[in-house]
Amino acid sequence: MKLRIGSRGSQLAAWQANHVAGLLREQGHEVEIEIIKTTGDRAQDVAFAQVGAKGMFTKEIEEALARGQVDLAVHSLKDLPAELPEGFALAAVPARADARDALVSAKYANLAALPQGARVGTSSARRRAQLHALRPDIEAVEFRGNVDTRLRKLNDGEGDAILLAAAGLERLGRTDWLRERFEPRDFCPAAGQGALAIETRSGDAATMEAVAFLDHADTRFAVTAERAALLSLGGGCQVPIGVHCRMKFTQHHKPQDEIFAVVASPETGEVVRVHWQKTRDHNDPAAFGRHAAKMLLHSGAGPLLAAPPGGMP
Repeated sequence: MKLRIGSRGSQLAAWQANHVAGLLREQGHEVEIEIIKTTGDRAQDVAFAQVGAKGMFTKEIEEALARGQVDLAVHSLKDLPAELPEGFALAAVPARADARDALVSAKYANLAALPQGARVGTSSARRRAQLHALRPDIEAVEFRGNVDTRLRKLNDGEGDAILLAAAGLERLGRTDWLRERFEPRDFCPAAGQGALAIETRSGDAATMEAVAFLDHADTRFAVTAERAALLSLGGGCQVPIGVHCRMKFTQHHKPQDEIFAVVASPETGEVVRVHWQKTRDHNDPAAFGRHAAKMLLHSGAGPLLAAPPGGMP
C-alpha cells in the first residue's frame, strides 16, 4: 500500500515521521513524507501565550489530511488537542518513550545546584509553574524554537539551564547536557508527553488497518486517561496542567495503574497535586482520567484553572 505521511519540518518531527515510515516499510508499504508548515512553526519568535491557537502544531496537517493530500499524520501526542476534530481518528499510539521532563545545563548538575536567581529557559506555562513551586528564586525566561535552537541559546549563555522533554533529547541523541529527569510526583509531564500519535481520517479503514500494528495497548490506556483528565478540566495547550498515567506492578505482581495530575500557577507557584492508583481490574481509561480531574477540582484547582493562561506544555 502506498502511504503519504504528513509531518512538521523540525528535526524532531522529521525523526518521528522517519521512524514511523521505517516501521511501515518493514511491513511492505511504500511510504513518502510530506513536510507541512504549521501556525506554531511560523510563529517562532512569538510567545506561545500570544499565538493562542488551538492545534497550532496540527491544524494545517489536519487540513492536508482532510483533503487527501496525505494519508496519515505523525504528531507528538501532546500537541494534539484533547478532543480531535470531527472526521479524524487517533489510529495508533506507539510505545511511549521516557515521558519525564528534564533539566539540561552545561554547568550545573541538577535543579538544586542552580544558583540563586538562575535563569531557566522554557516556553511552557506548565513547566514554568512547577519550576516556580520548586525554586521560587529562579527566573523562567521564554525559550522558543526546536531542540537544537534551544540548546544553542543555552550554549550562548541566554540561560543557566533549560527544561525539555527527555524523550525528544533521546530521540535526537542530544543527551550530553541532560542533568536531571524529574519524577512525575514532583514535576508532572504534559498529557501525552513522550508518545507519538498516528492520526488518520476516521473513514479511511485501509490506512487505519495498515497502522494498527503500531498501537501499544499500555501506552494507549495511559494517554487515553491523561487526555480524558485534560478534557474534563477544560485544558488545552495553554493551561498549566500536567497529567501522567503509568502502569506498575504491586509487590504481589498484580498490574496497577497510577495517575499523577497537577494544576499550577506560573505567576505564584501555587500548586494543586493529586495522585491515585488502582489495581488493573477495570478497562475504562477515560473514567480513570476523569476521576483524577475530579480529585483536582475537589482539592481546589478551580481558581487556578480560571486564571489567564500563558505558555504551552
